Amino acid sequence: MEHAGTGSAPVERSVAQAAPAPARRARGGVRFALRRSGIEPALRLLACALAILGDWLALWLRAPFSSAAVRAERRAGCQARAAARLAATLGNLKGPFVKAGQFAANRHDLWPASVTTPLAALRDQVPPLPFPEVRAAVESELGAPLAVLFADFEHEPLGAASIAQVHRAHLRSGEAVAVKVQYPWLADSLRADLAWANAALRVFARRHGAVDRQRLLAEFAAGLREELDFEREARVAAEIAVNLAHDPRVVVPRVLSSHSSRRVLTMSYLPAVRIDDRAGLARLGLAPKAVLEILARAYAKQVFVDGLFHADPHPGNLFVVDEPTAAQRPRLLFIDFGLSRRLDPALRHEMRLGIYALLQRDERAFLEGMLRMGMIAPGAREAVGRAIGDMFARIAGRGGPLGVAGAQVLSLKDEAKALLQETPGLQLPNDLLLFAKTLSYLFALGRELDPETDLMRLCLPYLLQFAASREAPLNHAPGARAAGPAAG
Repeated sequence: MEHAGTGSAPVERSVAQAAPAPARRARGGVRFALRRSGIEPALRLLACALAILGDWLALWLRAPFSSAAVRAERRAGCQARAAARLAATLGNLKGPFVKAGQFAANRHDLWPASVTTPLAALRDQVPPLPFPEVRAAVESELGAPLAVLFADFEHEPLGAASIAQVHRAHLRSGEAVAVKVQYPWLADSLRADLAWANAALRVFARRHGAVDRQRLLAEFAAGLREELDFEREARVAAEIAVNLAHDPRVVVPRVLSSHSSRRVLTMSYLPAVRIDDRAGLARLGLAPKAVLEILARAYAKQVFVDGLFHADPHPGNLFVVDEPTAAQRPRLLFIDFGLSRRLDPALRHEMRLGIYALLQRDERAFLEGMLRMGMIAPGAREAVGRAIGDMFARIAGRGGPLGVAGAQVLSLKDEAKALLQETPGLQLPNDLLLFAKTLSYLFALGRELDPETDLMRLCLPYLLQFAASREAPLNHAPGARAAGPAAG
């Protein structure tokens, strides 16, 4: 397995340090000032809204002269064009705006497929930044001309996402690397961007009932700041690499600190095939089941043993190394550790007790753990107790916790979501919600790739070991919540 490192070959470091460093470019200019002030997003969003409004106005004017079938067809077309325009606008704005589009794409309960499908493309198809801006960002961050830092640097990115895009390159030593370059304005425009997020949350709260807007915004902002810190991401990747070093089937890219900074991350590069690329896997002689088994055990180890896990298991972050031995010894490549989480020991202790109570069908012990963690508001214990009783009954109807197959986990997730929405006074720590979201994404990916593979069965030994281990009780005040991601 490749380990994420904290350094690179001495010759690489000396080349970068010996190079005449250009004057560090000030992040300025008219466009940057407009973005930092929030004016550019306002203008782009206004232009998008006017284009959509014009489209709908034209539809309304033509409606009296059209049949019902034609009007319905035109409405569907208008809706699809509006979603495509919005996705393009959010993609060009990047950062929190892309994340807002990604959130909306997951709300199939609120929007039809004609809206969610174009927005879903924002998960891994964000419009890339022009190469001259990428070059300027890398040279500013690393303090040397691109030609000194790299033997070659591909202009077209391997991919672009919400906060960065990745380019393939070669070091002067000849080593192939992937360079993750953060969009240069994001850290400085975050305050203005979050003001727009706050406005969107206010509208969402009006339409969909009570929402703790300040808490949601604080968590959203904290998560973004963590993702914008590539030095933190490098430390997390290094720690997860060490934690998974026992499994030669798992690869975590090695970080080269000589060519990395807070906004640029240079990692070892391996040719690979996306985990959901069926044709690519078939070319390697691999069935999805073989890959899913590696994936399930790697996540079970991270979640139940290490307590530090990669929290973004979508296909754009998971690959199979493209090599001649893949059919006999496939290796799973994890990338992008910007969204990761370390579960606080107090939360892990309560999770362990909660799983044990669930296995024992002990509703009282389960509720007491929720009270200790401040998950039940004052005066809400009775209502929450009834809801938990219903949940225990549904699980028992499926044969108990150990009888729940991987395919049923997703339906339990939907029931849990309904439980949260319908039970006043129930409030879960954000880290616990992210933990649940990560597992639900994992099971959804498993169902998509191979419905016959039971990920729950593969994770079960780790889950039982986690529930059975006994450590000394931890002292924590009611309402304590899990700490943030690892800092290394």
